[in-house]
Amino acid sequence: MAFLMKSMLSNQVKNLGLGGGGEESKEESTPSDPAAAAGMTREEYEEYQKQMVEEKMERDAAFAQKKAERACLRVHLREKYRLPKSELDENQIQMAGDDVGLPEDLQKMVAEDQVEEEDKDSILGQLQNIQNMDMDAIKEKAQATFTEIKQAAEQKCSVM
Repeated sequence: MAFLMKSMLSNQVKNLGLGGGGEESKEESTPSDPAAAAGMTREEYEEYQKQMVEEKMERDAAFAQKKAERACLRVHLREKYRLPKSELDENQIQMAGDDVGLPEDLQKMVAEDQVEEEDKDSILGQLQNIQNMDMDAIKEKAQATFTEIKQAAEQKCSVM
């Protein structure tokens, strides 16, 4: 029993790093130069780091551009539906610069929506809506409303 307890405790102590010195020898064997750790010369490593920084800057710029395009779309939708403006969207557009606009696909969609709304607002659009209405249902609803009003009037007025 004592042997079992001693082996369990010693294994736990070794796992905590308080026991053996095996970990210290691992740290000493790693080189201090990151270029040597990557298996490159110093010049190759510096060039690699420059490329990584340039790629990160390009990704960040593209991401900021996409965020600004989305913000621009939200601004257009807010204007269309007369919703309150958002300063966050305006800040994102300003951060990306003034060359931000809607992507071509979205511009086409917005233009189509505007044409459809203009058609609906015109007299011809209203006439087409009248053709699409169910006249029988409208007539029944009007008659039902008229009879309800007539009954209400008869209850309140003694002359009728």
